[in-house]
Amino acid sequence: MTPQQYAIAETIGLNLFFIGIFIFIGMAIQDVLKKGEVPKFGRVFVWFVLFLGCAGFVFKGIVQVLWESNGLS
Repeated sequence: MTPQQYAIAETIGLNLFFIGIFIFIGMAIQDVLKKGEVPKFGRVFVWFVLFLGCAGFVFKGIVQVLWESNGLS
């Protein structure tokens, strides 16, 4: 494999790792919310904040790809 292929494999692996971490965080939060009998408003707020974190991660990835394709990095 060439160094460029290693870099691509590393990037894909790292992104899959982060997706897995977000899934496990979501499962942990869901478990805590169920066991803590959190009211509906609290659950909506917690999931909204979690969504914003995931959306920020996705947005960062999109910006990074756009910058690298334009030669800015």
